[in-house]
Amino acid sequence: MGGNSIQKEMTQVVEAPHPLIKHWVSVLRDENTPSSIFRNAMAELGRLLIYEATRDWLPTIIREVQSPVGVSMAEFINPKEPIVVVPILRAGLALAEHAPSVLPSSRTYHLGMSRDEKTLLPSVYLNKLPDKFVDGAHILLVDPMLATGGTVIAAIDLLKERGVENTQIKVVSAISSPPALQKLKIKFPGLQVYTGAIDPILNEKGFIVPGLGDAGDRSYGT
Repeated sequence: MGGNSIQKEMTQVVEAPHPLIKHWVSVLRDENTPSSIFRNAMAELGRLLIYEATRDWLPTIIREVQSPVGVSMAEFINPKEPIVVVPILRAGLALAEHAPSVLPSSRTYHLGMSRDEKTLLPSVYLNKLPDKFVDGAHILLVDPMLATGGTVIAAIDLLKERGVENTQIKVVSAISSPPALQKLKIKFPGLQVYTGAIDPILNEKGFIVPGLGDAGDRSYGT
């Protein structure tokens, strides 16, 4: 797979190399980007990352179609095997906004999580996950910022409680940090992460540096 990828113990991190991905990450980083443009940039970045992440997750069916000038055997995405999208609120909504335009058939289950600014530990305030996912389900977990890793790990634990294996999950993020990625590699071998950029530093408040600030606040102007 293309890009600056690292594969250890079956865990794969893909820092997608497309110029458009780099462009939208740069728009997100700029502190002068207004919230409406920031939210649109997040959505466009999500569209591209979801496109990359689902490349090998879209089974097809073949049927005959009539074109204006002849008959052709045509290949379509199989609608009976939808991909599940789980955005972590709030900012995950923006990153996952264009998922339906990329995926002809998908289901969305919302998961609201917040982080205590003192302890940096996550808590769940909204859980719309099903009691159990269908066997073999493919799940895109959308979390814009993988900083300390606490939120995404808690979310994956909730997925696994519902019968999901590591290899059935792909995490989509705008910006990731090495500490979070290392925790994911150790705890969830077989998981895959698709990210717009990997930044080297976490500050004392658990924010990624240079990062892009608070993705939720900047997306919704709060």
